[in-house]
Amino acid sequence: MAAKVIVRDLRKRYGEVEAARGVSFEIQDGEIFGLLGPNGSGKTTTVECVIGLREPDEGDIEVCGIDARRRPHDVKQRIGAALQTTALQDKITPREALTLFGAFYRNSEEPQTMLDRFALTPKADAPFDTLSGGQRQRLALALAFVNKPELVFLDEPTTGLDPQSRRELHVEVAKMKQDGHTVLLTTHYIDEAEELCDRIAIIDHGRIIATGAPHDLVARSAATQSVTLVTAEPIDPALLSGLPGVEELACDGVRARFRTSNAGVSVAELMKLLERQHADLVELQVRKATLEDVFIGLTGASLRD
Repeated sequence: MAAKVIVRDLRKRYGEVEAARGVSFEIQDGEIFGLLGPNGSGKTTTVECVIGLREPDEGDIEVCGIDARRRPHDVKQRIGAALQTTALQDKITPREALTLFGAFYRNSEEPQTMLDRFALTPKADAPFDTLSGGQRQRLALALAFVNKPELVFLDEPTTGLDPQSRRELHVEVAKMKQDGHTVLLTTHYIDEAEELCDRIAIIDHGRIIATGAPHDLVARSAATQSVTLVTAEPIDPALLSGLPGVEELACDGVRARFRTSNAGVSVAELMKLLERQHADLVELQVRKATLEDVFIGLTGASLRD
């Protein structure tokens, strides 16, 4: 597939702080690409440079086959963006906002088409300050699509929404791909990235440190698996800690939990130990590494740190 976005060696400084330190990645046509990173990692700066809200100090950016640094106006005609917050006048209505935003572009959708698509028709003529959080986010998406974009940037679109509104936004994001759009998504939710994204880039301290499909990142990571067991009687923790591969052992009465890089070997030796101790096993759970485990392992931080 052709690359819809190509970023090469992007650098951006704010005084002594280097927010982007040689960021490079590509987004293929028709995919949902996730950009994940702890707060302060450089992801928002990167997105703002790509869409033309900030001028990078160095680097090459190509969007929809256009040199974005030389022809930013042409790029803006072909992309849509829904940033973390949508600030509109309190009394402007969704219909008025769509009409206004549509006037900025050479090619735009009819306001009613966008109102229908994003389930805003019942609120079409309601003041912006009366809309719920979910309705405001749907309006932000409608505004991002008013110019029929090839490429859409969504910067943490579900932050602060209730679970039902998040689910509705997930449906809309998935529909974007079905309709042939390419999407760059930043998010604070690991499960959201895992569910929606074809590929993910993890950024930390201004650098891309891993890129790949969510399942591939998990498969090739050094993140360990988690083993939880419950026995009829407590087991001596010293015996459990002597099992091969055991790390981060925690015991609480008859329940024990540990991590291991080789669950097969650890569990096999665990079963032998229980047999020697004549201990009855009540429950055994082995949980594979998750994308969150990979993220924390690579960055040393949770996504919300």
